[in-house]
Amino acid sequence: MMSLSPPGHRRASRRFPATLAGATVGALVVGLATMPARAESGDGAPVGTVARTAGDARFEPGPCPRTADPIPDLERARCGTLTVPEKHSHRKGRKIILAVAIVPAATSRPAPDPIVWLAGGPGDDAVSEIPMAVSGGLNRDRDVIFMSQRGTYSADPELTCRNVDEFVANSLDLVFGAPSTGRLHVEETRKCREQLVSRGADLSAYNGTESSADYDGLRKALGIRQWNVFGISYGTDLALQYMRLHPKGIRSVGIDGVLPPSLAGGAVTWKAAREGFDSIFKTCAEQPACNTRYPNLKATFERLVVELEARPVTTTVTVPGHPEPVKVTLDGGLLVNWLTFASHLAAGVPRSIDELAHGNPQRIAEQYAGGKLSPQAIGRVSHGLVFGVFCSEWTPFESEADVIRAGRRAFPSFPRSVLANAPLLSWMHADCRAWDIPAAPPSIRAVTRSDIPTLVLSGGFDAQTAPSSGPYAARTLSRSTAVTVPYVAHVVFADSPCAQTITRSFFNAPTAPDTGCLAGLQPPVFEIGT
Repeated sequence: MMSLSPPGHRRASRRFPATLAGATVGALVVGLATMPARAESGDGAPVGTVARTAGDARFEPGPCPRTADPIPDLERARCGTLTVPEKHSHRKGRKIILAVAIVPAATSRPAPDPIVWLAGGPGDDAVSEIPMAVSGGLNRDRDVIFMSQRGTYSADPELTCRNVDEFVANSLDLVFGAPSTGRLHVEETRKCREQLVSRGADLSAYNGTESSADYDGLRKALGIRQWNVFGISYGTDLALQYMRLHPKGIRSVGIDGVLPPSLAGGAVTWKAAREGFDSIFKTCAEQPACNTRYPNLKATFERLVVELEARPVTTTVTVPGHPEPVKVTLDGGLLVNWLTFASHLAAGVPRSIDELAHGNPQRIAEQYAGGKLSPQAIGRVSHGLVFGVFCSEWTPFESEADVIRAGRRAFPSFPRSVLANAPLLSWMHADCRAWDIPAAPPSIRAVTRSDIPTLVLSGGFDAQTAPSSGPYAARTLSRSTAVTVPYVAHVVFADSPCAQTITRSFFNAPTAPDTGCLAGLQPPVFEIGT
């Protein structure tokens, strides 16, 4: 099973593989009294410096959260915790604690309406994504608020399961799509479930509906009359739910790498792979040097998927930071998953595919293994939230046969054994049978209809969430601006200065973002091997 964000757990969030973003470390105590005044709460104090209860949510200022890697920006953040019911319908029941970090605006005179960041995954910790937001200048004019979604790394309880991540890292020599591999994976999922239940977690409480209520409670408990929302990857699914369920107090919404709740699942993931792969292949074909050196790249890739599924290839590679050689088995399903992530490094894709076609799987095996063995891939994602979302909001509304049919429409030549596991979602239905939580109400799949100004961003090379899903979501958002940034993979804000410019301009003028930079974008120059 994989998550849908740009790579960082499996991730998500964010790069592939060397640039996989991490989470951050060490509890940093911030001297709140020395913080400069920024956007104010309702009583005139800087947001995040006043304890307040609003409904069933309680905010307390305090130290910044523990993180898996150092995040220097936390040294100037205002931090604290939000305490909410594990289930909002049971206000007197078990409480959970969510970490909050407010990164101040770079300007001395920030706009009064901050931005709240919704992380990808599902299962990624928003606090770990602070470097992405700051490097993109999101806090140039406004404070940016990061809250760990329930169950994530800096929340309490933290519903991570190292055993699942370690299985993925230690099974690279197994045939990716073999039923025996699936059974082993599901067994690790079952162990994860047992661990979390034994710690008292109500696994049915970790989903988008409860998270949406958390964010509504956060806004109120911080005393913010109106704020803006920016969600990436799975965070777009959550943002669309949030603006449908709790629209009050939302000035504008940006969504990047769009996964509409009405489509979320394996079928749309096959569609995304088709669109993202084809965009890379087409861009190569339009460059004479790439087309001459790597003709018929699309057909070559699809042929390799079929051949490797019938006859997997095993090779041994060296992975930076890993002392022992690593054995990797490539089958058709693994090749599909590799390209889904390798779209973030599109310039090298044709060369890698060509080398594989000529009997050299090293580059692909090294990249794939590097991502799975990275420290950022172990122990950081909340499997409690991953499966809480997948198993209540996705799989009950899409059968395994639906996934296969969608895969066959997108890739008619692929064998059924490949089509059964949509990219990044391997063994999802079997995992969810083991997870055993109730389905969400059918309303969870409702299309979001809203007149809140919305920026809808997609990447032309996005093989994780379909580029066409952006315009799809925008159709029922009456004051939306839909933008596709060409030549960029999943979550364009992370990689594209143009997307960053558009996003910042949107929050300053939500009905008239400046998209002028799109006209000057150029495709990558593809690597040409000897």
